[in-house]
Amino acid sequence: MRVVSLCPTATETLCRIGGERFLVGRSQQCDWPPSVVALPSVPSFEALRELRPDVILAPKSGAAFPLDSGALQTTLASIHPVPVLLTIAPASIWDVLDDCLRIGAVVGCADSAERAMVELREAWWTAVDFVNPYEEGPELLFLESVEPLMCAGRWTPELIVSAGARSSLNPPGARSRLVAPQDILAAAPDRVIVCPCGSGIPEIRSAMATLRSERWWPLLPANLGGRERIALVDGNQMFNRPGPRLVDAFRWLTGWINHRPELIPDGFPVELA
Repeated sequence: MRVVSLCPTATETLCRIGGERFLVGRSQQCDWPPSVVALPSVPSFEALRELRPDVILAPKSGAAFPLDSGALQTTLASIHPVPVLLTIAPASIWDVLDDCLRIGAVVGCADSAERAMVELREAWWTAVDFVNPYEEGPELLFLESVEPLMCAGRWTPELIVSAGARSSLNPPGARSRLVAPQDILAAAPDRVIVCPCGSGIPEIRSAMATLRSERWWPLLPANLGGRERIALVDGNQMFNRPGPRLVDAFRWLTGWINHRPELIPDGFPVELA
């Protein structure tokens, strides 16, 4: 079995279910687990042909290196034998679990994929057990961009609500959207997560300087409750990619909101500000 993954989420999922040994090529964005960085990246269709893949994992929409997945499907007809193309587009934690099984089935890892899915599902539900469903949780602002201001959508509000907080600015399943300072002030968030897409902690520290310079920023309730109510999270690793590590992100989020440090994964990339 020879697999090329053109999607970071698919690469992470493939490796989580025990299929890393099949991986022979990746997109330039695929960087987790770190061991895949040693594999050749696939910058062109010529490079893809040379790898002779049996299976290609690609995003359902958007760019899969130079062309979108529709163009990729057409080009695959020139490869013999024609590889299997599996596209993924997870929009919720449940899609992530389903993708474990879908990828496992196509690469011949059905049993290990099911075990991985069960482990992830158990890690999710054991965290949910710490959430009090009868208590109104804190209002949480999740910024996935600082310039411009944008609150996270799709799977992230679902994680927030499941962890016991409120997400008034964006409901579960909604797309990420631009927000104005007056929207944020009206929501009055008790907690803030700053997690820009693709940014590590050092870059987020720089973004925080921009936020702190805004006149509205000190007025947020989160700034009045002490240092532990504002969190900087590595957006390149957590939350921004809908893969298996969303469960780690959820366990950290649940532990942070509900004061349950035992839930927080070791080495979780967060800094409290």
